[in-house]
Amino acid sequence: MKITCNREKLLSAFQLASSASSARSPKEILQNVKIVAGEEVVTLMGSDMDAGIRVNVEGVDVQTPGKALLSVQRIGSILRESGDEQLLFDLSDSTLSIQGKYSEFNLPSGNPDEFPTLSAFEESAYHEIPGRLFRQMVHRTSFAIDVESSRYALGGVLLELEGDQVVAVGTDGRRLAAMHGKGTSVHDHKTQPAHTIIPSKSLNLIERAISDKDEVIHIAARANDILIRTSQSVIYSRLVEGRFPNWKQVIPKRPNAIRISGTSGPFLQAIRMAAVVADAESRGVDFQFGEGSLVLASRTAEIGQSRIEVPIDYSGEVIKLMMDHRFVSDFLRVLDVDAPFTIEISTGSEPALFLTNDGYSYVVMPMARDH
Repeated sequence: MKITCNREKLLSAFQLASSASSARSPKEILQNVKIVAGEEVVTLMGSDMDAGIRVNVEGVDVQTPGKALLSVQRIGSILRESGDEQLLFDLSDSTLSIQGKYSEFNLPSGNPDEFPTLSAFEESAYHEIPGRLFRQMVHRTSFAIDVESSRYALGGVLLELEGDQVVAVGTDGRRLAAMHGKGTSVHDHKTQPAHTIIPSKSLNLIERAISDKDEVIHIAARANDILIRTSQSVIYSRLVEGRFPNWKQVIPKRPNAIRISGTSGPFLQAIRMAAVVADAESRGVDFQFGEGSLVLASRTAEIGQSRIEVPIDYSGEVIKLMMDHRFVSDFLRVLDVDAPFTIEISTGSEPALFLTNDGYSYVVMPMARDH
């Protein structure tokens, strides 16, 4: 293999591919990224066996096709630290030579044929979804999962695809985030109910791989794994074993509930201020709605107390509930600063429902008070 490449373009693709690998993996082969230089396309592959990615690289001139292993740690450092615009990679007799204008490295390279096979996207049935929408769905639900739970199904985001309906759901049992969107089913593709659960690490990889460009991605869910194709990459992930809880029962349907409008930025700032004195263990903050304002209050014997007031469009009977300030802040942080939202509340012992006008729902269970 002999190629000349644009260093910055290779670095960008290498960082994405290596995020699926692990420099600390007990399997030495997985501490590498595999490069395959064909006559028409150059592809980088990274994997930890549970998740993997194929990334096409632009700006590469292939003099001699071939394949090689690139150390995540050493090649990553060379690509980051080099000041060269172009680099020459030449593999000969298991030695990889990397040459720039002012630098040269000669590194041992293992057998690329031992690297796990990462198939290309060859599915005939799949869903087409706007990439920007799917990235937002992952971003708005993945923070609510529980990777430490003994209930493995809570360690990932449930994906439901059927017809033009696309839903992503994450929960840890104390809060639940659900995002609805629209897609297109190709050849009647759909997911199994409550079983297509994408694990945490794969969600991070997916969010990194999908750009903000206006592109359509393809998603193919199979019995035990899922494939996602973007314009430059194909992501593979095993699915979490187990059955996801019935999330639709968690979202309250209360036609007589009180609905209060707000804006993300000012509410987040107020919650942060109130939480300055929140107890490190309970993290509870009182939310009192009524008389034209939301009063946020927190009290801790060793630290002190806070009282923050925010004007709201509700002047009815006072409703007071205690919530974990982190859970509410997490919801507000994934919205734009000026994004409008609605809080739906009923009593101090029932969950609060947060809604946006673009298909996003978020449920927070109230905390019990110490009497």
